[in-house]
Amino acid sequence: MPEKTIDHAFTATGLTSAATDPTYAGALSFMRRRFSKDISGADAVVWGIPFDAATSNRPGARFGPQAIRRASAIFDNDPQYPFGRDLFAQMAVVDYGDCLLDYGNHQETPATIEREAAGLIADGAFLLTLGGDHFITWPLLKAHVAKHGPLALVQFDAHQDTWFDDSRRIDHGSFVARAVRDGIIDPARSIQVGIRTHAPEDFGIRLVYGHQLEEMTATEVSQLILDHVGDRPSYLTVDIDCLDPAFAPGTGTPVAGGPSTAKILSVLRKLQGLDIRGADVVEVAPAYDHADVTAIAGATVAMYMLGLRAGRLAEGR
Repeated sequence: MPEKTIDHAFTATGLTSAATDPTYAGALSFMRRRFSKDISGADAVVWGIPFDAATSNRPGARFGPQAIRRASAIFDNDPQYPFGRDLFAQMAVVDYGDCLLDYGNHQETPATIEREAAGLIADGAFLLTLGGDHFITWPLLKAHVAKHGPLALVQFDAHQDTWFDDSRRIDHGSFVARAVRDGIIDPARSIQVGIRTHAPEDFGIRLVYGHQLEEMTATEVSQLILDHVGDRPSYLTVDIDCLDPAFAPGTGTPVAGGPSTAKILSVLRKLQGLDIRGADVVEVAPAYDHADVTAIAGATVAMYMLGLRAGRLAEGR
C-alpha cells in the first residue's frame, strides 16, 4: 500500500483530504484531522474542553473529548453520510487539541476558555468544540458574541439551563439565564428542543418539549427551527442528554422520554439554512457509556455540524 499512510493526524501534508488509517489504529484526532496549534488557512477548528466541575449530578464529561475523538475514527476514508461527499475535499479542518485548564482553580476556567476561543475564531474559522459539561457554552458564547454580536441560541437538550445565577457560579444549569440577562443571546429568536424538565424561567425562549418532539416529524421540527431563528446568526449547542438514555446512557443527567439519535440527526441534517457561527457537543461522559453508544452519537452529531459547515462553504456562504 505505497500510496497510503498511517497516523494521518501527524503525517498529513495539508488540511484537506481524507485519511487512510485503519479504523482500529492510528492517532485519534477528530476524524483524523491534523493535530496542529497552527490554524492558518483553516476553515474550521475542532477543539476539546475537558471540564466537568460544573455538573449537578454525575461527573465524567471531562473525558468526553477523548471519547468523541476515538468514536470519530469510524468516519474517516469514506464519503460522509448523509452528505455524500468527503467533507474535507474543500474544507480545511484542524484538530487544535484541548484547552489547558487548572483543575484546582475553577474560577479561572471561564476566562481561560473565552480567551482561547476568541483567538481561534479571530480570523474567521468556524469553531467546533467538544465538551465537557454544558457550562463551557457560556464562555464560548461570550467569545463568539464579541466577534459576531448577539446570537440566536439553538439548543438541543433535556434541560432549559435557566436556573438562578449570581454571575459567579460555575454551574451547567444556569448559563442560558446568564446569557439572556447579559444580552449575549436573543431570546426571541432562540429555541430549545427536547426539553423534559421544568425550570422557573423560560425568558421568552421558544420551547419544544419532549412530548411535542415525539409527535412531530423531523421535517416539522427543522422547519420550526428555521422559521423561528430566521436569518439571525446563531450558535448551535447539543447536549447529548437531549437523546433518550436508551441512545445516550453515557451522560451526567439522563432524562427518560427523549428522542432517538436518528430523529435528532434527521433534524440537524435539515438545518443547512441556519447561519451557524459556532457549535458544540457537550455532556458525553464515557464512564457511564455502553459499547461507546453515547460517544458514537456525540461524534456523529459533531460530524453533522461539520457537514452543515461544508455545505455552506460549498454554497459560498
